[in-house]
Amino acid sequence: MPDPRDVRVPIGPQHPALKEPESFLITLRGEKITSVNIRMGYNHRGIEKACEERTYIQDLYLIERVCGICSHAHSTCFVQAVEEIAGLEIPARAKYIRTLIAELERVHSHLLWLGVAGHEIGFDTLLMYTWRDREVVMDLLASITGNRVNYGINTIGGVRRDLDASQIEETLKAMDILEERTKYYVGIAQEEITLKKRLSGVGKLSYEDALRFGAVGPTGRASGVARDVRRDDPYAAYAEINFNVITDNHCDVYGRTVVRLKELLEAFSIIRQLLKKFPDGPIVVKAPRKIPAGETVSRYEAPRGEDLHYVRANGTEKPERVKVRAPTLANVQAVSHMLEDGYLADMPIVVAAIDPCFSCTDRMSLVSNLDNHRTDVLPWEVLRRRGIEHYKKQGVDFSVLNKKLANVLGK
Repeated sequence: MPDPRDVRVPIGPQHPALKEPESFLITLRGEKITSVNIRMGYNHRGIEKACEERTYIQDLYLIERVCGICSHAHSTCFVQAVEEIAGLEIPARAKYIRTLIAELERVHSHLLWLGVAGHEIGFDTLLMYTWRDREVVMDLLASITGNRVNYGINTIGGVRRDLDASQIEETLKAMDILEERTKYYVGIAQEEITLKKRLSGVGKLSYEDALRFGAVGPTGRASGVARDVRRDDPYAAYAEINFNVITDNHCDVYGRTVVRLKELLEAFSIIRQLLKKFPDGPIVVKAPRKIPAGETVSRYEAPRGEDLHYVRANGTEKPERVKVRAPTLANVQAVSHMLEDGYLADMPIVVAAIDPCFSCTDRMSLVSNLDNHRTDVLPWEVLRRRGIEHYKKQGVDFSVLNKKLANVLGK
């Protein structure tokens, strides 16, 4: 029997505070949250299924589009799996280039998050400053890879583009600029009393609960969980680089802010080490068009936490199965717990503190014939046709819309 004092407030799936469609059904007693029901599944892009219909090289660029902010994370995680199945050892210089782009992407992601977090608590000056600094990193990424987003640097067997001396010098100069500005932000976090009071004690997640809910990345490390794939299961060039795994014991949104700021300083150190030790040699080895039969799981420390890719090959030029578990899926389990017994006004910053990407996370499964314990596997065209039929029943006929669009473009 529901308590008459309780009020249920739906937030989403379409809501001004949410950049992606997700549903939060919040039960309130006064201004305090008593329970949260999070419903995901509003982003049906079908990337995993699409990968099974395309070649490995085509999939590499499709997988990048799982997330615009973590595009290199997903691309590298996938290509590492394919290379392991194929038995490929990529050149040392390619490993260093992959690691360099990974850390530049981490800087880009953390600066973006810091600005969003500032915006969520009304500190828009911080948003303006950090997004100005983010442009420095994005210009670097564009110079090195050719793209500001979805860099396309990876290929099976290595990387597509090399660095020259001028790009290395440009990157080192940028690190000096960004480090100076980041130290200023660290000072704000440590000394600005308004910021500390606004974020401290909000979205509490104890060490034990972080382990129980499987929190990863800065979300887990801000609760004292010292886990980082770069150190625990090194890939690319991380085994040859010295760095610290940043943890904090505040166990709240303030701790998650501190962890990301200190990880920025570690990223600058890693980038300098990479460029100082940059090896000579080729950047790619020849890879087979058809990947031998096999399966593996690849791990990667994305800016948001541990990213997992499962790939199964069957000896053809197309994978038999691709499965992505993005870090948001691991972290979202703890969000309900963080919100409970908190205030409704804290909801935006608590959700933002895990740096969610629901497009990374959402999946769609069709399970039928439960009595026979059998799952039907549907071809891509059948899924597409069912989607068209579903929207026709809702009054949306894409064939009519396409004709109108063709007429407009024709004119």
